Amino acid sequence: MEDLQDRYIRFDWAIKRLLRQKANFDVLEGFLTVLIGEKIEIMEILESEGNQQSADDKFNRVDIKARNSKDEIIIIEIQNTRELYYLERILYGVAKAITEHISLGDPYHKVKKVYSISILYFDIGKGTDYLYHGQNQFVGVHTKDYLQVNVRERDAIVTRMPCEIFPEYILIRVNEFDKVAVTPLEEWIKYLKDGTIRPDTTTPGLSEAREKLKYFSMSSQERQAYDEHISAMKIQNDVLDSAKLEGRLEGRLEGRLEGREEGRLEEKRLMVCGLKEQGVSVEIISQVSGLSMEEVLKM
Repeated sequence: MEDLQDRYIRFDWAIKRLLRQKANFDVLEGFLTVLIGEKIEIMEILESEGNQQSADDKFNRVDIKARNSKDEIIIIEIQNTRELYYLERILYGVAKAITEHISLGDPYHKVKKVYSISILYFDIGKGTDYLYHGQNQFVGVHTKDYLQVNVRERDAIVTRMPCEIFPEYILIRVNEFDKVAVTPLEEWIKYLKDGTIRPDTTTPGLSEAREKLKYFSMSSQERQAYDEHISAMKIQNDVLDSAKLEGRLEGRLEGRLEGREEGRLEEKRLMVCGLKEQGVSVEIISQVSGLSMEEVLKM
């Protein structure tokens, strides 16, 4: 019974169904505070194309777009299966968020800082870490110093770093996490990977999640929908894994066949060259090798 009580809802389902409610903002706030490294307070959840609810969208992205107390935009995106142009899409998503939140004719200082956080359950590429961060910085080509930009604001000269303006991208490669969870960040990644939360956790957001994301706190109807979601995801992953395996097997078979064919051609080439050196006529070599006279002459 203890195992049943300690079962928690996956984060992607929670984002779809529970974490958009103001009463549950503290779970998201805790996650973002740990991830970004500063206290995050969510003011509202904004409309987003990724607010998908239907059962047939479960393998696509799930995202939530929020505005924090500093009037910054935070996009959290979960992707369960591989997408070919994923980086291009998150770049477009950030650009769209920037343009959506500034009106035509507004001064450029009203451009909002955007955080793009991607929780990935597929292998996006090579790398030894489970967490990657990217941002624009202007670095001296020769001096290697970071450029600070001076701007006039309220009759004062203010120095700003590009990091205060340009978007930040965070990629969490969940499947690459294989450590014992010690730090608050590691505890969050472990929950994202296998849904477990330590009973004695004091990590921001996870202590709240222990109360608000319990599987058996849902109604029977909600549990049924959740179970169907998890079952369908497992089936889809099995289908994708089978397709990958079949692709690898077909590639190996094709490689063997191509190798055999190349070996046979090399054998014929050596035979033709040997017969030529012995003065055998092209006509006879053609008959013996099965090659055309033109092919024999080219060898």
